[in-house]
Amino acid sequence: MTRLWDKGLPLDERVLHYTAGEDHLLDARLVDYDVRGSIAHAEMLADAGLISTDDCAAIRDGLTALAASFARGEWQISLEDEDVHTALESRLTQSIGDAGAKLHLGRSRNDQVLTALRLYIRDAIDDLCARVADLRAAVAAVSERQGEVQLPGYTHMQHAMPSSVALWCGGFDEAFADAMDGLAAARRRADKNPLGSAAGYGTPGLPIDRDATTRKLGFACTQSPVTAAQLSRGKAESTVLFEITLLLADLGRMATDLLLFYTQEFAYVSLAGDVTTGSSIMPQKRNPDVLELLRASSATAQACLDESLMLTAKLQSGYQRDLQRLKAPLFRGLDLCADSVDIMAHVLDGMRFDPGKIELDDGIFATEEAYRLVREEGLPFRLAYQRVARRYSK
Repeated sequence: MTRLWDKGLPLDERVLHYTAGEDHLLDARLVDYDVRGSIAHAEMLADAGLISTDDCAAIRDGLTALAASFARGEWQISLEDEDVHTALESRLTQSIGDAGAKLHLGRSRNDQVLTALRLYIRDAIDDLCARVADLRAAVAAVSERQGEVQLPGYTHMQHAMPSSVALWCGGFDEAFADAMDGLAAARRRADKNPLGSAAGYGTPGLPIDRDATTRKLGFACTQSPVTAAQLSRGKAESTVLFEITLLLADLGRMATDLLLFYTQEFAYVSLAGDVTTGSSIMPQKRNPDVLELLRASSATAQACLDESLMLTAKLQSGYQRDLQRLKAPLFRGLDLCADSVDIMAHVLDGMRFDPGKIELDDGIFATEEAYRLVREEGLPFRLAYQRVARRYSK
């Protein structure tokens, strides 16, 4: 196996294991994106007269075939490949000959992986937004079914003012709408084309057209100057992980409400049987484990965010191998968020409020009574407040 950086010298097997890390496993989700970036790069090289149109066609067809065969499970990225880039280029060269060896002209693994990651992040964010839209539809369905059911509104874990299922749903719906806005903002940070920045200092003497690959790959703009590409590593990743952390915190608060509502003492809600688990010792138990794990998910997301932020803190400008470790927390956070959003939507689909079990304390209407005194008797609010307060202080 000849890796992209190989110079014919032996590599200690322990060093290979340590430096390649998880990349050969993590990069499986980047195959299609690296293929897209490589095809756009090859077409740009052909347009600039740096490779022939025949070589470009061979590269495009060869990469397309490799992506299809990977999807069919006919090959995998191995530790010996080290990463998706070597895996594709080596197989491409085996398949089409010398034309495959011309593909890397005018780029580095540094801008190559960053291009693939940004293409992936854009799609991952679009996918998350679609999932959150489905979650909002599940919230809306709860409101449509039982929005008129009264609930106590709580402050300090005490009955405070009257609320309803519709109000409860509405608050979370706004939070999830805000999450979609935040994810859209994170997408903009990933929508800059780094291809052609190479190892961070461009391609001196080569007449490449970076704007051409920007258009071909649908990026909003070309990242410039070339030194900005590596300096920006981790920013898109951390931004999306920040938005994921906020989203999962909102999911956690919803889960906490439902865990309280599901207790025998409250019994405000029932959950579908297929979302609860049992006890290994207590035959009667049906446990809302899924909600407890949803409540915990924001801790994992924040750990991913912290890892991403700490990896890039105080690095020298330019590329550093530390940046390779950004993939794991990014992918872990994205996967956790997608699963958590989906599972909460499923829980809500089978959840029902039981109006007969929901009791509102008489004092919950105290503020409304004070407002009535203001409207009907013209009392200053503070005086009305004190009059009503005396009634409940006995």
